[in-house]
Amino acid sequence: MPSPEEDRQKAIRSVQAMFERYKLLADRRPKDHIVLQDFDREVMNNLKIVDAGLDGSVQFELYMSPNFSNLNDVMHGGAAGVIFDMATTTALCPVARPNFWEFMGGVTRSLNISYLRAVPIGATVLLKSKVVSVGKQMAMIRGTMESLDEKVTYCTVEHHKVNAPVREEHKKVRVAWDEEFERTWGVGGGGKSKI
Repeated sequence: MPSPEEDRQKAIRSVQAMFERYKLLADRRPKDHIVLQDFDREVMNNLKIVDAGLDGSVQFELYMSPNFSNLNDVMHGGAAGVIFDMATTTALCPVARPNFWEFMGGVTRSLNISYLRAVPIGATVLLKSKVVSVGKQMAMIRGTMESLDEKVTYCTVEHHKVNAPVREEHKKVRVAWDEEFERTWGVGGGGKSKI
């Protein structure tokens, strides 16, 4: 039986795999997608994994660079949408199984953000995400953006997702995690599915 630390490391590897695959796929995007791609990529390049659990939880630190600011020199509300979209979606990685919330965790149905306090540019924030409910077709993840000392909650999110099959071209982009995932579930490479 795996130890709690082995489970933690496995959950972290599952989350890290999404970042690795995302970066490989982002490099293939058409050049005319550059504006949104760069904002999306900035979030994915700067989220630092702090912790994860096989229960569908993940924590990140993120430096609020000037690229996230509005004219008031605080985090733009739209930036929070992209940040939370990525940070909460990754909480589905540790609960993924074959054909069940695999890479990119489906599509967003709704992303409800409550802004409580302005996030200062130059601050590093703590993002916490936790899968509250996950079924065959729908999932709901809650998240918070807090000060590093956890004394200030800047904003919260409730993210509802709909499961969607992984695109065929995305399946072809492999990362190291794929072998561990396939061994765990007995799929790929001729293995028989355990589900």
